[in-house]
Amino acid sequence: MDVSTFALIGLGTGAINVLLAAGLVLIYRGSGVINFAHGGFALLGAFIVMDLRTQHDMSWPLALGAAVIATAVAGLLVQALVMRPLRTASPLARVIATLGVLTVLIQGVLLEYGAEQRTVPLPVPSGPVRIASDVVVGKQNFYLVAIAVVVVVALSVTTFRTRIGNALTASAENSRAAAALGWSPNLLAALTWGLGGALAGLAGALFPATSTGFISIAQMSVLIVGGLATALLAQFRSYYLALAGGLAIGIIQALTTRYVDQTGVADAVPFLVIVVVLVVRGKGLPVRGTAADRLPRVGTGRAHPAVVVPIAVAAIALLRFATPGDWYPALIVSICFAVIGLSAVVLTGYAGQLSLAQFALGGAGAYVAGRLAAARGWPFELALLAGVVGAMVLGLLFGLPALRTRGVNLAVVTFGLGFALHQILFSNSDYTGGEFQTKPSSLHFFGVDVDPISHADNYSLLCAVWFIVLALVVATVRRGRVGRRLLAVRTNERAAAAIGVSVLQNKLYAFVLSAGIAGVGGVLFGFSYPTVLYQQLFVPDRSITVLVITVIGGVGYLGGPVLGALLVPGGIAVLLFDTSSAASTTDDGFARFVPLLTGIVLVVMLIANQNGLVDQLWQPLRRLGSRWAGEQRFTVAPGPRSAVAAKSLEVRGVTQTFGTFTALTEVSVTIAPGQVVGVLGPNGAGKTTLIDVITGYNRPDSGAIILDQQDITAWPPHRRARAGLVRSFQSLELFDDLTVRENLLASSEKQDLLAYLTGLFHAGTPRLTDTVSTAVEELELTDVLHQRPEELSYARRRLVAIARAIAARPSVLLLDEPAAGLDEYESAELGRLIRRLADDWGIGVLLIEHDVKLVLDNSDRVVVLEFGRVIAEGTPSDIRHSDVVRRAYLGENPELVEPLETGGGVQAAVG
Repeated sequence: MDVSTFALIGLGTGAINVLLAAGLVLIYRGSGVINFAHGGFALLGAFIVMDLRTQHDMSWPLALGAAVIATAVAGLLVQALVMRPLRTASPLARVIATLGVLTVLIQGVLLEYGAEQRTVPLPVPSGPVRIASDVVVGKQNFYLVAIAVVVVVALSVTTFRTRIGNALTASAENSRAAAALGWSPNLLAALTWGLGGALAGLAGALFPATSTGFISIAQMSVLIVGGLATALLAQFRSYYLALAGGLAIGIIQALTTRYVDQTGVADAVPFLVIVVVLVVRGKGLPVRGTAADRLPRVGTGRAHPAVVVPIAVAAIALLRFATPGDWYPALIVSICFAVIGLSAVVLTGYAGQLSLAQFALGGAGAYVAGRLAAARGWPFELALLAGVVGAMVLGLLFGLPALRTRGVNLAVVTFGLGFALHQILFSNSDYTGGEFQTKPSSLHFFGVDVDPISHADNYSLLCAVWFIVLALVVATVRRGRVGRRLLAVRTNERAAAAIGVSVLQNKLYAFVLSAGIAGVGGVLFGFSYPTVLYQQLFVPDRSITVLVITVIGGVGYLGGPVLGALLVPGGIAVLLFDTSSAASTTDDGFARFVPLLTGIVLVVMLIANQNGLVDQLWQPLRRLGSRWAGEQRFTVAPGPRSAVAAKSLEVRGVTQTFGTFTALTEVSVTIAPGQVVGVLGPNGAGKTTLIDVITGYNRPDSGAIILDQQDITAWPPHRRARAGLVRSFQSLELFDDLTVRENLLASSEKQDLLAYLTGLFHAGTPRLTDTVSTAVEELELTDVLHQRPEELSYARRRLVAIARAIAARPSVLLLDEPAAGLDEYESAELGRLIRRLADDWGIGVLLIEHDVKLVLDNSDRVVVLEFGRVIAEGTPSDIRHSDVVRRAYLGENPELVEPLETGGGVQAAVG
């Protein structure tokens, strides 16, 4: 039977997936890093075995041992030289570093062995095995499965049955706690990187058994796709899930090869299944307590015309009149990569979404434009526009997983989607023109001949103009309302939703806008060749290259793609270092080493300054600007303040459970306009959970949230915030990428859809509203408006958080421990401000605090929680004299009752 035969054939590929995934899971458990360089380790192991067996006639066991040891040493070196220096960097920076390591490994093997296919003796016994009368498969598949099973069992037993395995698990959860128990996190990380590298080397050495003895760099560069998909199915935790998932993926691939007559589907479908799994399993917003990555610094987007215009004119004049003719091809390549790099600035730099599909999206734009121009005869202008629209539509689809997953998982998903696009569309000649291929002819742009062969000067000028225009658009976005929204989402999705920013809208907007920019770059890059060879030009690895060069230059700066594009293979770097254009195209030229150097530069740059070269060059000017800003003071004129909309809030019988734990039980609270309701309770009483339920971060199991007589229980957080239900956070959760002033602007600005369009062309002149100005004056923040929150003391950061909540003009304000970290004087001032918000502004306030005196002195009514239940409710006087409250807080110690009755805090009573 074909089904049984091909399912058994798929076991071999599945076993390789399992071995790769086991190494990925091991490294992740020990160091918390998803290692994109894992496929590079496998490639290294495969070619070491090939070299030792074919060139040095070494036996299989010795060659395998040498390859495993070599890849283990490579893993140890990566941990010691790259990961350890980056141990305090963000997870995103460490993942990008593995991309640099991957580049170094692939290019090193390419320089040593070349790109041609090699033959190596099979690593395990082969030959047919008859399972049934009509089912015959190669015995090597069963050997591979047996090896995979042994490895998985050994890893599982070691992980869960030994002290060192328990230490690895503890270190993955909390490295500091593991260190406190006597285990060195660095030693554990080195151990996992060494063993993980060895497993990758083993997988690479065994790979020829699945390919009848043939290996090549192109063939093995996609191995990481199956390994990553398998590890994702295993949630980067379970080796047994990796075993089941890897074998299942291998079987699906084999069956798809047999029954689906479509190029690339066998490689792409399993990953598309993983996308679905991740999306279903993901969360719309991060849960409380999720740490936000510290991403690379972002520029201001300010571009003074007096500086920009002369530079742009000089660059265009130099390009047009002073550039040697043989430089144009390299210039076009670098400019096109810089354009696509701008898309990474928008998506990763501004919105914080790590995508490894930007070049694939550019290829989609080139595909639409190329087919319309070549097959339908569309003029270049219309074809370019159609290509951009096509890329934007695909960008919208690629952005959908970002609504349910984020960070490195999103990088894996986007890489898989880009890989699927390449395998299914770009590699299928039926879709790319067949024997006629895609050959745009007679390129004119508004009457100007821009043929890249006969008029390369005009074409390079066209590319440069497009870069300048798009750079100005990106700069405008950064300075405007949408830029502040994107940076709010990038910094903290929960806090962004709390001020009315739709995380969904802004993520999709970033994907669509970046895809449009990538579409322009892709069309220009594809059309720079007489024939648009999609399979060769838009390979998945180039999406990694775009991100790498942009991070080197500075992913948060407009100049980042420009500097990074100098290192693009075939780009300007070849011209800068080679003495002749001929050298750049020969095997002995410097061009061969550019990709290798790019990977090395990326790793060094991340270790030295993950913000990029532009940030390094900009630091002296930033220090000068900081001194200037310190001398300049924003003038704040509160003026007359408009009234907020009066709305009441009612919490009706809310119950919230987490598994078997009940956090809230039938809790009811009512807050009228202009009323302060305090909530007291010990740690774990459910106070913050109550705020999370009210503001939409948790969906209650039962009960209802009523705002102004309207049931909002099903509303998302940002919609509640726009309706006037605003909160602060116990952990502050400020936008550290924005200044204090920008934090307040992001909270106070209108969250309209039109800004997504107008913000492309006009940033506007943001002004502080009367509400914001009043809050700034009340909280004495005028002198720090130009600073970033991370530069302030904790007490002032907390005041900024309160001001940001007030800036949203709430009808009901929920304050979660606003006095934490404040001294006695500041707490008293805060209490007076809370009373003014209620008495003068008409805002209803829910005040959650451990400072009992602050709550009792400033509340109209007080609710006391214990273990998720309301145990007392009434006026501050009622609470002071409540026997139930005394017992809950102070037990049966009568000598501690006096401070509570006189309004003192619990801390004072027990201290």
